[in-house]
Amino acid sequence: MINYRKVNNLTGWVLFLIASLVYLLTIEETASFWDPGEFIAVAYKLQVPHPPGAPFFLLIYRMFSFFALGDPLEIAFWMNAGSALFSGFTILFLFWSITLLGRKLFKLDKGNESKGHTIALMGAGIIGSLVYTFSDSFWFSAVESEVYAMSSFFTAIVIWAFLKWDVIENPKDENRYMIFIAYLVGLSIGVHLLNLVTLPALALVVYFKKYQNPNLKGAIVAFLLGGVALVAINNIIIPGLPSLAGSMEIFFVNSIGLPFGSGIIVFIGLFLGGLIAAIIYSIKQEKVILNTVLLSLTFILIGYGSYALIVIRSNANPPINENAPKDIISFVSYLKREQYGYRPLMHGQYFTAEVQEQKEGDPVYAKGDNKYEIVDYEIVTEYDPEKTTILPRIYSTQPQHKRLYRQKLGLREGEEPTFADNIAFMLDHQLGHMYWRYFLWNFSGRESDITDAPWMGITNAFEDYPDYIENNKAHNNYLMLPLILGLIGLLFQAKYDTKSFWLTTMLFLMMGVVLVLYLNSPPVEPRERDYIYVGSFYAFAIWIGMGVLAIAHALAKLNKNFAVASILATLIAFPIPVLMASQNYDDHDRSDRYFSVDSARNFLASCEENAILFTGGDNDTFPLWYVQEVEGFRTDVRVIVLSYFDTDWYVEQMTRPINKSAALPFSLEKKNFKRGTNDILFVNDRQGLEMISVKEYLRLLKNESDLLKVKSGYTNTIYQVPSRNLILEVDSAEVIKDGVVPEGMEDLTVNHMNLRVKGNYLTKGNLMLLDLIATNNWERPIYFNNTSLSSISLDLSNHVVMEGLTYRLLPVQKPQNVDEFVNTDLAYKNVTENFAYRGMSNPDSYFDEEYRRFTSNHRSMFNSLTNALIMEDKLDMAADIQKLSMEKFPNEAIPYDLSSGQSVPSLFELGEDDMALDIIEVLSRRAFEMLQFYQEKDRAMDREAMYSLEMMRFFVPLLQERGYEELATEIQNNLDKVMGPTASPRGVLQNRK
Repeated sequence: MINYRKVNNLTGWVLFLIASLVYLLTIEETASFWDPGEFIAVAYKLQVPHPPGAPFFLLIYRMFSFFALGDPLEIAFWMNAGSALFSGFTILFLFWSITLLGRKLFKLDKGNESKGHTIALMGAGIIGSLVYTFSDSFWFSAVESEVYAMSSFFTAIVIWAFLKWDVIENPKDENRYMIFIAYLVGLSIGVHLLNLVTLPALALVVYFKKYQNPNLKGAIVAFLLGGVALVAINNIIIPGLPSLAGSMEIFFVNSIGLPFGSGIIVFIGLFLGGLIAAIIYSIKQEKVILNTVLLSLTFILIGYGSYALIVIRSNANPPINENAPKDIISFVSYLKREQYGYRPLMHGQYFTAEVQEQKEGDPVYAKGDNKYEIVDYEIVTEYDPEKTTILPRIYSTQPQHKRLYRQKLGLREGEEPTFADNIAFMLDHQLGHMYWRYFLWNFSGRESDITDAPWMGITNAFEDYPDYIENNKAHNNYLMLPLILGLIGLLFQAKYDTKSFWLTTMLFLMMGVVLVLYLNSPPVEPRERDYIYVGSFYAFAIWIGMGVLAIAHALAKLNKNFAVASILATLIAFPIPVLMASQNYDDHDRSDRYFSVDSARNFLASCEENAILFTGGDNDTFPLWYVQEVEGFRTDVRVIVLSYFDTDWYVEQMTRPINKSAALPFSLEKKNFKRGTNDILFVNDRQGLEMISVKEYLRLLKNESDLLKVKSGYTNTIYQVPSRNLILEVDSAEVIKDGVVPEGMEDLTVNHMNLRVKGNYLTKGNLMLLDLIATNNWERPIYFNNTSLSSISLDLSNHVVMEGLTYRLLPVQKPQNVDEFVNTDLAYKNVTENFAYRGMSNPDSYFDEEYRRFTSNHRSMFNSLTNALIMEDKLDMAADIQKLSMEKFPNEAIPYDLSSGQSVPSLFELGEDDMALDIIEVLSRRAFEMLQFYQEKDRAMDREAMYSLEMMRFFVPLLQERGYEELATEIQNNLDKVMGPTASPRGVLQNRK
């Protein structure tokens, strides 16, 4: 007789090994783009990541770094391996959850499992688990150092633990298991809050077990009580307890005059004393339920205690110390993620609502020298009540978002949206585009990895796709087989185990649809967000397992042998995970990919020693943090995140030395940049004042001169910029003598620079940049990457020189006859000798859209350098650069893009006609195919399609000028076929950066 328990355990561990092996073989060997670079850096040195932090994650992944045995180049690999193992454990607990639910469906008592039932349950667990193993979104998170792999593990083990609790008969063991579950929930808070979303659904497990005759009313009450538990943890325990402690701290310090920390000590004493007293009371009075609840709360708090790491490490002033949550006040702000702003959920404005009033709300405190000082006031914004609604979905007043709302809803400019439009956006974009599309990516198929790619179904298998999409490694079609099997399992569980069906349904909805409604996403995101909903896909994988049981059940009716039917059902379903594995492996294999880190090295390698480098977005910054903090590369360069520069805590960190980088010089003091002071400085051009000296302006601002004050209804003093022309004086002889100006640019040196304000105001970050430029006095080189340079409010375009991937601020004037000023000798040396391009020429590697975007940045830089070299008549060097671009980024590995098209005129000028024609032929053919495809599908052209159209128009006259009439005619004819006769706007493509 088969020992079910042994078979179940052994099969689960085999699946764990299979999943873990797959993930270990496909992990990225270094830091990926987006958050992994940050998380690896902060975990390695136990620093402070972005809010709300993940302290338990940091502690565990710090332990994984030990396996590197001191080799900094291996640390990222071992942390990524941690994600692979946690994902393997997720699959293990998914398997055991499916078999537990299968036992309930068959109503099997312990020890009474037949051979047929054992085979059926193993088959269900194997298929459901393997489908999830090879699913797109989960596999993506399983191979990088992000919180989602570990979060999925906690979600899986908590669901399994509840199902395990459900079959425990001894009440004492039940209570012990519930406390264990509470501890897991507490620990998960230190990783990610997804785990909490399962609590309302898991409350049904308790209800169905404790009540023999459950009904709809009772199930709703149980679900709502689970929701109360969710709210209690998410809104009361996590931010509420620290907030209460903060209020007591302010009272004890400010009102009573006690020293810092006294209020927190009193709060902890009272709270713990009350909790201990309540536990003792429950024991003496033999109140079992109360005792279990109190002990569960205690263990949740023990798990939540990992957040002490954030405060402890913040006070150690590590290099990465985001938001600097050193005291209870800043810690509460950190937990509440206040820097990310507010998204209305149940009531709020439409995007067309006008602000009726803005007034000061509650005071904002910060730790001062002797007490907590009011540094700012929360701004309460009141909108036109006629343009507000319940369940606001189209709420954002950002200009870009307004335009996209109108575009998606078909609203004309000036046309007011209705509540129907509000709901339509929710159904079409938030639920349709931002959830169901992702859901179908995982269980039906995905057209490509291009942003906003649609899902694929059975009929798509017979469609003729353009080569650019067909050859995209993320072009995966599962023929809807996982979806169909899951729907069969859903119906089967609904029919034969209604209780478990509602449990699975609530898990599916809570971690999917409800999460969508809670997040209330705007009309555009910086990246695809499918990884958020892996918990919902996990629940659907349970139904896929149930689908195998449904097939076995149906076959058993035909041959009357359930064991044989179970084997056949497993064999019938087994091709589904095999199909998914074969489709997904090539675009989830991240081994031999290094360019996320190499591009960061290239940014730093573009800088002189002891430089200051301003960056913009996450992918401009997090990989740089990684290579500096983990690999120790170019720690002399001070990396400044421009958006963080708007905060006082970040400016203050810049005034301290970090690694090998000295402290930055500022003339302004803490009183001038603390929160609530100089957050915004509006430009007010005074009559008769055409310009003002930068140093004089900073002096007036530092001294809080009345000449700069603006009358307002706010408590805090507001200062202004009296002229948008800010003049920085330069000692030209001194900067030449000190070697600040590169050799050969001496004639371009200026005596003053106009750091003109481009908009109507300066933010604090731009003010501090202005201060840094003036106070630094050319002692340390200041650089910008392309993102930061385009984001600042100061016009520096005439005074920056490209030296590779970065632009150096210099006291020179850009020549009038150049579009982009380049230090060609230095840039050439950086590109050919100091840059890294590991693995980018390998056509077998997978480079997703983010990799391709950074490749395009490099190609664009190559083009700028090439054009500058041609202007200086350095033709051999220019040809070398273009050949290097082709060698390091060949079309076979990284398809030609817009930047490749921009290189064509230079290639013709260099006499490299074959290279130019190859680019033209490839891009033109692809453009024609893509435009035809969009036309046939009646789909609006995305950015890539519009660029493709632009390139075709650009190439025609260029080819005609070079005498390639036949190819020019062919491209024009193809263009006419898809667009009709059009003009040829050459300059658009040629000048695009």
